[in-house]
Amino acid sequence: MKGLKDKVIIVTGGAGGIGSATCKRLAAEGAKVAVFDMNLNVAQNLVDQITATGGQAIAIQCDITDKTIVDQSVAKTEQELGPIDGLVNNAGFDIFKPFVQSSPEEWQKLIQINLVGMLNMHHAVLKGMVERNAGRIVNIASDAARVGSSGEAVYAACKGGLLSFSKTLAREHSRHNITINVVCPGPTDTALLAQVTDGAANPEKLREAFIRAIPLGRLGQPDDLASTIAFFLSDDSSFITGQVLSVSGGLTMNG
Repeated sequence: MKGLKDKVIIVTGGAGGIGSATCKRLAAEGAKVAVFDMNLNVAQNLVDQITATGGQAIAIQCDITDKTIVDQSVAKTEQELGPIDGLVNNAGFDIFKPFVQSSPEEWQKLIQINLVGMLNMHHAVLKGMVERNAGRIVNIASDAARVGSSGEAVYAACKGGLLSFSKTLAREHSRHNITINVVCPGPTDTALLAQVTDGAANPEKLREAFIRAIPLGRLGQPDDLASTIAFFLSDDSSFITGQVLSVSGGLTMNG
């Protein structure tokens, strides 16, 4: 893809399923990747894999819910790799239960990670992007934000807020040559999906039900998301901003 070589890109939740696939894809395209994750050991292991194949990456332990830590982590990235060209807000958290069975403590954790965390990240990188009059941001939401999802009310609310926030910022910063787009995964073969299926009475039956519901007949794979994310970060998408794209095998078809 055009324009990714030597670009400095932060990926939050970078050591997870979609995050690690994205980091590897960006590094393969020549980008300098900052892997932000709570688990520094797993992030460093990913960095070792990337550098072993000739890529450039660093691991940074970052709690995105803490604004001070986020600002320090972004500053460290700039010191080691250079000014931030791109940001992928991928870190997320979910609790699967009916809303009436959930607690305010659970709401707060969901909101802090899925909504406040991405506010912190945008605030930390946008000022520099505005000064340089260039930047790419890709926010990872969910099809739950577009059509709802039983057992994920607060998570869906946070991701729905992310959609509106992204479109608003896309309008505010289009004059600064900053594009902001959203990718919505459908059921994807990650640890988060395993958490859902393993908690069911019949995990295999639930997994099969997910697959039957997807027109293309399979679960999404992390690489399916990574390629779309890389596209939105590249110069190939320079005339696209404020858009929401579902990567769900046709499960969600929005016009």
